[in-house]
Amino acid sequence: MREITRQMIKKYYLNRLKYDFMGYEFDRNEELSFHHLIVPKRKCQSMEHKGYEEWNGALLVQDTAHEYLHKIEIYDRDMFLAITMQMIDENLKGHLDIDNIKIINDILEQFEKEYWGVQTPRGNYIIKEDYTKRLLLKK
Repeated sequence: MREITRQMIKKYYLNRLKYDFMGYEFDRNEELSFHHLIVPKRKCQSMEHKGYEEWNGALLVQDTAHEYLHKIEIYDRDMFLAITMQMIDENLKGHLDIDNIKIINDILEQFEKEYWGVQTPRGNYIIKEDYTKRLLLKK
């Protein structure tokens, strides 16, 4: 685990809260991954720390929130950017805010209404059931 991830877990009290920047619950810190918010990872190769800096990151559960967010980026860029803006706001505040989590949840619910049942060219569903199991909405 990267040092910045450890520092952010501590700063944002994630061990106590047990949910990430998008409202996805986790049991172990190892489930969390660093998501590049402002400068995408693919554009960070020349940066000193490859973009792994608090100002550029949010911690997300890798197998749900992080994976889901990148799918949303592919299928609905506007929703991806709206979610990103909420996480940037949490980052600027220096704490996870339930109001931001609610807005993110609303955006995710809208994405789910629009894309439920849609399949990739390989026949996999875009939205996995696990993606809908989050703090504010457990199906």
